[in-house]
Order: sequence, then structure tokens, then C-alpha cells
Amino acid sequence: MVAFGKKLKERSIEEWQEYYINYKLMKKKVKQYGPQIEVGSLDRRHVLKDFSRMLDHQIEKIALFMLEQQGLLSSRLQKLREWHDALQDEPDLSEISKLREAYRSVGQDLLKLLFFIDMNAIGIRKILKKFDKRFGYRFTNYYVKTRADHPYSQLQQVFRHVGLGAVVGAISRNLHELQNNEGSYLSIYDQPVLPLQDPVVDSIKNAVDRLTHSTNFLNFMAQHALIMQDEDLLMIPADEQAEQEEGRYHFMSLLLNLANTFLYMVNTYIIVPTADDYSMSLGAAATVCGVVIGAMAVAQLFSSVYFSAWSNKSYFKPLIFSSIVLFFGNLLYALAYDFNSLALLLIGRLFCGFGSARAVNRRYISDCVPLKIRMQASAGFVSASALGMACGPALAGLLQTDFKIKNVTFNQDTLPGWVMAVAWLLYLVWLAISFREPAREPEEIHTSQESNSADQDGSMEKGLKKPLLLASEETEQDEEDDGDGSEESSDDSRKPANSFVAAYKLLTPSVKVQLLIYFMLKYAMEILLSESSVVTTYYFGWSMSSVSIFLFCLGLTVLPVNLVVGSYISNMFEDRQILLASEIMVCIGILLSFHVVIPYTVPQYVFSGFIMFVSAEVLEGVNLSLLSRVMSSRLSRGTYNGGLLSTEAGTIARVIADATITLAGFLGQSMLLNVTLLPSLIICVGSVVATCYTYNSLY
Repeated sequence: MVAFGKKLKERSIEEWQEYYINYKLMKKKVKQYGPQIEVGSLDRRHVLKDFSRMLDHQIEKIALFMLEQQGLLSSRLQKLREWHDALQDEPDLSEISKLREAYRSVGQDLLKLLFFIDMNAIGIRKILKKFDKRFGYRFTNYYVKTRADHPYSQLQQVFRHVGLGAVVGAISRNLHELQNNEGSYLSIYDQPVLPLQDPVVDSIKNAVDRLTHSTNFLNFMAQHALIMQDEDLLMIPADEQAEQEEGRYHFMSLLLNLANTFLYMVNTYIIVPTADDYSMSLGAAATVCGVVIGAMAVAQLFSSVYFSAWSNKSYFKPLIFSSIVLFFGNLLYALAYDFNSLALLLIGRLFCGFGSARAVNRRYISDCVPLKIRMQASAGFVSASALGMACGPALAGLLQTDFKIKNVTFNQDTLPGWVMAVAWLLYLVWLAISFREPAREPEEIHTSQESNSADQDGSMEKGLKKPLLLASEETEQDEEDDGDGSEESSDDSRKPANSFVAAYKLLTPSVKVQLLIYFMLKYAMEILLSESSVVTTYYFGWSMSSVSIFLFCLGLTVLPVNLVVGSYISNMFEDRQILLASEIMVCIGILLSFHVVIPYTVPQYVFSGFIMFVSAEVLEGVNLSLLSRVMSSRLSRGTYNGGLLSTEAGTIARVIADATITLAGFLGQSMLLNVTLLPSLIICVGSVVATCYTYNSLY
């Protein structure tokens, strides 16, 4: 992987060299601060002030040059406008053709300016990351907050590319008018979607979309999915990148990946309302439902690894394998009733876990979906998961019947298995007919470990009211220079981790805290969901339909909550503030769920459950957003990537939670609620303490 300084030098426009950020000088200055701080010749305050002034000067140079170029483009457009008006009175085809070419020439120069801004935006972000990483400060947070809304902010010129919209609009409108539209009274404002746009306009639109993506936060829902692009892709010109993406993206294949995500989540939660009843019908205790539900998570611990590795080479084959395994897993789950075999029931659930292809779904979006729609695809991934989570229990509530066909039983316990087996069989047929394996570059096939997974956000995100990178420290293995400050990049220091041990060594303290939080919230949510049927039946005498409705309502909160947080709350507070507040609310929800002295009531259970679940959902989105930005860039590629680590942490939490439910069952159902909530409370308090300690030491 080539260092940014070298790429900046290679890709910069020669006649504009002096106006680019002096990345090499800034990096050298950052390196010099270290020894000066150690010997005491500089204190922290002086370093921050000196670096701020230096960066201000660099941004001022960039912003003023941008304004100068915008002025030149505007002057040229004004002259072309006068030429255009003259032709309205005396049309001349040859002159119209020359005018069109003149507008295209301005468009090409605008593309150069857009690429200039993009490269400088990346350079500023990278030097901020480097400063934070070397000194452990949160300078990025301070720098952006103090300049985000200041009336004289020049940072806004760069990261909000002020004024360029008018230039883009003028070029687009005039080229549209000159493009065989004689006699038409419609303008571009009357036609939101133009079927035949000039190629220059298309290129400008793609460049603007790309620039917006590189200077704004990704959608909150996309961060929730932990699907991010590789930083180095942002340094590839838009046309080059579009050419690389050609042949890889296929809408139906994306839809099939989202359908796989949806069906798997339905498959996970469809058995929750009936798992206790199914266990008792096979002669086991009701609390064995924890093992039945958790068996799927146990298998997923292993399937996540081999699916992640398999997706380095193919997407189609893993999805085919997943569908077949899930079909047989659900078949075994349904047949366990007639065979009166708890072992067959558990084997069926293990098979379902071995078919978990969520790593492939994430990887496909990361690798094959064009950058301009990747945010929407990532949000679609989250939406499909949330919808599946809500539909699973709801579907179980509808399957209340009991009949036999040739000694094969169809009732509320077995029908979830039969329905999902049919669903996976139909999906398999659809997959075989419609999926298209993306084209892969030859070097991608032979060095698949270098391919991107999903989980490193290289973007300036969430606008300028938020920190550009709340926690951007990475390990020293990610340094882009060697000891003497040269631009060399060690191959070993850029390679992805090749084992869990190697990946763990790349984790910084803040990343470990984020993974602990992820473990905690998944543990608390699994306890709430998996034991809901047993607890509500024991305390309130709820039917299976009542449990299904309760779980369905919980699942329906996911999308609205993320919409509110992503659209409003995240613009009012810093991520770390939302993170801590959400952890505290999860703690409160757990505390309110305990059965102490007073009779346990439905309002207490439902109210505390909603507080715990909604807070955990908010916490998950914010936590994954932060996690995507604090992980080493080496964990954005290969099999053992950041997405796999977070998935494994969450899956282990679910396994332990389900095991806790089963073990607590030996103490009796009267003790089940409090015994399972106690570990949740301890882990939650521990994560709050770890969060406070970590951020207090960093800020």
C-alpha cells in the first residue's frame, strides 16, 4: 500500500502544486514534536497552538485558491452566458457547437478543481489522524469544534465546498439547453431526472457525490451496519473508480444479499416465542430454550470465520452453501418433534448457525456496491436485519395450528421450521437463477487477503458540528513513514491480520472498550429476548401470541429509534456523550427489570424491557459508528477484519447469555429473572466504568 504523501505527489495537478496541503512538512512537524515534548522544551498547550496555527495557514492557502479558481470559472461562465444570449437572437449551428464545447471545457476544469478539493480534504483528515495517534490527544475534536460554525471559518470552504453548487448548476443547465432542445420550454428544474445528460455533467455529478461522501459522515444507519470503504479508494479519480466498479455491481445480486440478511434474522427469532414449549414437549425443562436458541449462535462463531475467508474468493458459492445448510437445518428442527429427539432439535439449530452468511452480505456491499450508493445499501442491510427481527416473532404468532399429514406433525412448534425450510428453498432457486458473481481483478484473486472487507471509515463524517474522527488512534504498525520521516511504507505494517491473535494485538485500549460495550449490549438484549417466553408465562400467564406481539413491538422500534438518533440526536451531542448516556439507560432498564419485593407487574416488565432494548439499539449504532473509526486500517481488510471481530464479540455474548438462561433454570423459574439479570447489570456497570476511564484518560 502506497503512503498518502507519495500518492498526493503523484496525483496532484502539476500547475497547482504549491496550493496543495504541504503534507510532508506537516508530517515532519508532527514527528518533531515528540522529542521536544520529551525533553520539556515544549508543553502540550504550545504544541496544540503551534500545530493549529500551521494547519490554519494550510487551510487558508487551499480555501483562497479555491475561491480564486471559482472566480475564474464564474467569469468564464458569465462570458459564455453573454455568448449564449446573443445566439438566442441569431441561432448558428456552428456557433452553438463551439459554445457547447466551451461549456464542456469549463466542466473539465471544474472536475480538476473538485479533485483538488478531494485530495486536500483527505490530506487534512490524515494529518489530523496522525497527530491524534502519535500524541494520544483528541486534537481533531477540538480543532473542528472550534472552527465548525465560526463566521470566518475557512474550513467550511474546504469541507462544504461552498459556492461550487452554483457553478455546477450553471454548466448543467446551459449544456442541457444546448443539447438538442430547440423548441422545448422545459428547463432542468422542470425535469428532476434527465435521461440523456452530457458526459461532462455525469462526470461532474459523480465527482460531487464522491466529494460529498468523503467530507460528510456516512448515514447513521450505514455506520450501524459497520460497512465502510477503504480510505485508499478515496484517492482514486472518480472516472478511474467508476471503471473499476463496472462489472462488479448487480442490483439483483445486492437484493439477494439483503434478502439473505432478512431471512436469516427471521430464522433467528421465529423460534423465540415457542422454544420453551418445544423443549417441554420433548421432555426437557422450559429453560432449555436458552440452549436451543443459543445453539445457532454457537455455530455462528465458526461460520463467521469460514464465510469471511470464503468471501475473499467468491460470493455466489458461500450463499449457495448457506441456503442449503439452512434448508436442512430447519428441516431437522421441524422433524425433531415427530422423532421426539432433543438432540435432533439442537443439531437443526446448529446447522442454521453454520449457514450464517452475514459476513458475506457485509463483504458484498463493501466490495461490490458503488461508492455513491453504498450508504443506501448499508442502510438497507440494517433495515433488512431490523425488519427480519420484527417479522420473526410476528410470523410465529400466526402459525398457531395443529394438524398431521402422513404422521408428520404441523403445529406451533414445528411450523417455524417448515416455513423457513420452504423459504430457504425458494430463495435457493432465486439465487441460482438471478445472482451474478462479480468480476474480480487477477491480483485480487491471488492476493485475496488484501481485499477490503468492511469496516474502516475513511470519511470526514457527520458534518462539521461533530468531531471528524472522535477516536482515530491506530497502532504504530499503521504509520505511513519510517523512522526518518520518509514516505516508505513497510509491507509488513500494511498487511491485514492473518489470525485472531494478530488482530487482537492491533486493538488499542479504546477499541477493546468498544468491543466490551458491544459484548454487554448483545448479552443484555439476548437475555431479554430469549427468556421472554419463560418469564412472561411464569409471571403473567401470557400465551404464545402475547409473547409474539411483545417481541414484534420491540423489533419495530429499531428503525424509528435509529432514524431519530441519526437525524437529530447525533447532530446535537457528541457520539461519546450519546454512548455514555445509552449505557446508563441500559443500566436503568436492567435495574427496573428486577423482581425485588413488590408483585411483578406487566407494566414494570414491558416498560423496563423497552427502556433496555431501545437504549441498547441506540448504543449499538453509536458504538459501531465509533468502532469503525478507531480500528486499525489493517483490520479493514482480509479475513480477520474489524467486522468479524465485532461479530464474534456479539456472538460470544449471545452464547453466554443463552447458556446463563439454561443454567439459571436449575434454580427454578422463580429465580430465573433475577439470576440472569445480575450478570447483565455487572457487565453493564463495568462497561460504564471502562468508558468513563478510557475517555477521561484520552480527553
